[in-house]
Amino acid sequence: MLTPEELKNSPLFQDIGYENYRQMLACFQAVPKSYRPEEVIYDFSDPGGSVGVVERGEASLIRIDEEGVATVLEELGPGGVFGKSLAFSTSGRDSLQVICRTACEVVFIDYPHILKRCERACTHHSLLVQNMLRLISDKAQALSERVDVLSRRSIREKLLCYFHQLAEKAGSNTFQLPFSLSMLADYIATDRSAMMRELKRLKEEGVLRSEGRRITLCS
Repeated sequence: MLTPEELKNSPLFQDIGYENYRQMLACFQAVPKSYRPEEVIYDFSDPGGSVGVVERGEASLIRIDEEGVATVLEELGPGGVFGKSLAFSTSGRDSLQVICRTACEVVFIDYPHILKRCERACTHHSLLVQNMLRLISDKAQALSERVDVLSRRSIREKLLCYFHQLAEKAGSNTFQLPFSLSMLADYIATDRSAMMRELKRLKEEGVLRSEGRRITLCS
């Protein structure tokens, strides 16, 4: 269960008071679970329509194709939401999983409970549905940005497209990568060694500077 301070930062429960939040978890028969790093939190091939909410820790939504190549589709931190009802579809040959990056605490809520009209017409239930719709819209926007990156033909173009997206969100030419370089290679769907060579060339040409996960675009 989230603390009152953590609740304020949860996009799913935005504008919902702490007591109402606790009542809703009981009403929705929410199930809290804990996971270790690298453990599978959610497999999209499993039956059921629950929605997972990351309360603490970091996880990644991963697609694994029939050749075993993994691609990061989404990063999930505290407040991150995932589930069959919210996002991506895939071919029957591919696998979609949510994998723990750090120790995670996740609460699962049955999706029909969220959409089912509350008998008491609770205001906080209506707020939850509004928040869910906004999250779906945000995920659609994130998917559009991802498609923009993956549609670029070269590794260089993919990197620069993604870096410019991050710079725009940060409102600065200096920004922090949200994940490691290994995960960046997965995110842009390319070989890590080839990506590192391209990053080196970009630095040598003065296009960017980097210090760990901190990137500065110079042109």
